[in-house]
Amino acid sequence: MSQRFFHVASRHRGGLRREVRASGAVLLPSTPASVSVARQHLTDDLLAAGIYRGAICDAVLVISELLSNAIRHARPRDDSQLLVSWLLDGGVLEVAVSDGGGPTRPRQAHPSISSLGGRGLGIVEHLATTWGVRDEADGLTVWAILAAPRPGAEVSPLGTDIPAAAPVSAQQA
Repeated sequence: MSQRFFHVASRHRGGLRREVRASGAVLLPSTPASVSVARQHLTDDLLAAGIYRGAICDAVLVISELLSNAIRHARPRDDSQLLVSWLLDGGVLEVAVSDGGGPTRPRQAHPSISSLGGRGLGIVEHLATTWGVRDEADGLTVWAILAAPRPGAEVSPLGTDIPAAAPVSAQQA
């Protein structure tokens, strides 16, 4: 049986040196093979936006954990799919996975050293600035915010890109 993957949207727009925006969304079946598809779409968009490879690796790991948790612990949305989405705004990236909900809400576990699982949201907690769960009309969305720096830009404490050549007064404004 072949899997069908549907790419919903992807857009990039440049313009100002300070602003890089990219967003994407992919509807995927609730199967383990979907994880690699989501990883590839996210990687392609972040590479096109000029994000550092290290930050891309972090984002791809986080989306893998969120999607794997949805596949394992939740049911698909009403359209029998899971929605993986991301929004890059300056130096901040939000990644999210929307599903049909499940018997429990996502929460970080504290597994023993010998446990085979239960570390996914701990990894997300470590790599993300913050993460959370949002109730939706047709299920849940688990999201995470990560830094997404680009070469030639510094990341301010607020997470937005500041051109490396900008004067100090512009960085504080």
